[in-house]
Formats: sequence, structure tokens, C-alpha cells
Amino acid sequence: MSPTRQDAWSQDEDLLLAEVVLRHIREGGTQLQAFEEVGKQLSRTSAACGFRWNSFVRKQYKSGIELAKKQRKELKKQSLPVDSETSGELAKVEERLSPPININGAITFQAVIHFLEGLQKKAEASSRIVDDRDKSFEKVKELEKKTYYLAAENERLSKNLKEVEEDYRSLIEIMERARKMVVLQEEDRQQKVKFQMDKNGNLERVEK
Repeated sequence: MSPTRQDAWSQDEDLLLAEVVLRHIREGGTQLQAFEEVGKQLSRTSAACGFRWNSFVRKQYKSGIELAKKQRKELKKQSLPVDSETSGELAKVEERLSPPININGAITFQAVIHFLEGLQKKAEASSRIVDDRDKSFEKVKELEKKTYYLAAENERLSKNLKEVEEDYRSLIEIMERARKMVVLQEEDRQQKVKFQMDKNGNLERVEK
């Protein structure tokens, strides 16, 4: 058993923690279960995972948490319906599953073949439904993962933009103060200058 880690969290570990917690929220699980799952993968305690989530990661995924909660509500309201085309195909197969019986009440060989063909078609139709459902689940998970990542990236960029704007305002204030200082120095220098008339009657500037 690997020892419990005490080192700093990496960006990939934060992302894994967010993905697992959001998945548990979406599927109706608890955050404690999510912390235990992440802890096993990262060789950290569930308490350490919980502290990391509440102190740092959760703040980066506010929009992702809201989205996961909405998806959890939707999952409770509805189950996955089978599309009408597939339902119709299954219904037709069901109609052919009862083998015809001859006038003596015996089942014919042809009826058995017909029955087995119907079972095969039903199995194929069911298999297609399962495959389509699994593919849909994978696509949804991949899109959700991208959505959570983009939401976190958007919040990070918004924070950086705010910091840049604050730095820009500070720079403008410094430049304005410098400009005022230059103007005051120029005015002060001009006030120290006086003019006097030389012996030829011309004015000349004399520094005070």
C-alpha cells in the first residue's frame, strides 16, 4: 500500500478532483464518496481531498456545480426513452415470436426456425440500443468534461482580466501624478525667472 501523500496538489490532480466530485453531484452521490474515490487514485486521504475541494477547487467550478445540480434534477425526472423507430422494430419482432401451430396442435420445424429468427432479430435490436446508449453516454461525459473545463477557464480568465484592469488603472494614476509633478516643476521654474533691462534698453531673462 502506497504511503499517504503530503505534497502540493498539481493542476491535473485538481482537475481529477473536480471531475469526480461533479460526477457524483450529477449522479446523486455524496461528496464524501467522491473524496474517497479520488483519495484512492491519488494516494491521499479523503479528508485531504475534502479540504482541497472546499478551500480551493470548489471556488473555480461554481458554474460547473450549478450545471451538475441541474443535470441531477433532469435525471430524476426522466429515464432514457427508447426512440420510436427502435420501439416499432421491437414490436414487429414481438409479433413474430409466437410460432404458428398446425391443425393438429403441433409446432412445425418451420415454426421453430421462424421463432429463432425472431429471437435473433430481437437480440440484434436490443444490442443496437445498448450500443447507441453507451455511445451517447460517452459523448455526454466528454462534453460535460469540456464544459466544466471551459467554465473553470472562463472564471480564471475573468479573474485575470480584473487584475489586469486594476493594474492598468494603477498605472494611469501613476502617470497622471507624474504629469502633474512635471507641470508643477515647470510652473515653479517659470516663477523663478525675472526680466531686467540692459544698458541698451533690451530685456534679458535673469534666473532668481
